[in-house]
Amino acid sequence: MSSGRYSRQQTSATTTRHAWTATSGVPTVDVVLSSGFLAFAAHSGFLQAVHDRGLSVRGCYGTSAGALTGALFSAGYAPSELAVVLSERPPLSYLAFNVEALYAGLFRLDGAIARLRQLLPATFEELPVRFACGVIDAQGRHVTVSSGPLPEAVAASMAIPCLFAAVDIPGRLVGGPYADGGQVDRVGLRPWRQLLESDGHRGDPAAPTICHVIERSSPFSGDDDVAAAVRAVGTQPPVLVVRSPKSGQSLTGLREFEPQFETARQRAGAILDAAREELTLVGV
Repeated sequence: MSSGRYSRQQTSATTTRHAWTATSGVPTVDVVLSSGFLAFAAHSGFLQAVHDRGLSVRGCYGTSAGALTGALFSAGYAPSELAVVLSERPPLSYLAFNVEALYAGLFRLDGAIARLRQLLPATFEELPVRFACGVIDAQGRHVTVSSGPLPEAVAASMAIPCLFAAVDIPGRLVGGPYADGGQVDRVGLRPWRQLLESDGHRGDPAAPTICHVIERSSPFSGDDDVAAAVRAVGTQPPVLVVRSPKSGQSLTGLREFEPQFETARQRAGAILDAAREELTLVGV
């Protein structure tokens, strides 16, 4: 990857690599990636299983670790590339002690934002695959962000309260700074479907949704009652849930990334194969 600012030239290249998404005549799905502390390997392996089965991904919703993985995926990175990018350096190397205001969060995410600006386009609107992410505002209310500055929104979705300082999203003058949406809704299925309903799916037929849900790492995380979320959004189009265990990772380094990637790929693949008929209901 280039060390410079993300460019439209990079967008063209990554879109070519990512040509298996939004492909005419193949089954179409949306994917929802839950929060899960540093669960990048499992999310990447899950997306690899989706790719292996030739499913066309039309849209993605992510929260916390799911926001980072989903944003890169939506920008055109193939799952195997996600594994490389997300494990290239220890997460701690992107952080700085928030010495001026430790009460607001132990670490600042400035270094992470700088790296995201290299890896991602500047705005949601430039992504080749539709993407949205979940954050909470300064009053603790869940907010779906689907337009405007992208790197800052992704960083905000990862800003676990107390551990990371909340993040200002440029252009959002009311409600900020913003933090990890997983503090209210770990999964994101309901806000994703609400977003789609609000704009009439942009004129496209509704697609099945595959949710990848990581086991919670903290008892203080938000709602992850997937059964209740499915009841709330309905079963048409279908909702398929794939679960993975918590990552067990730390900020000092992402260990056993490849084994976790492969385990998630195999687990998701078996579930996707069993649900093949449900996932072939909608074509582009």
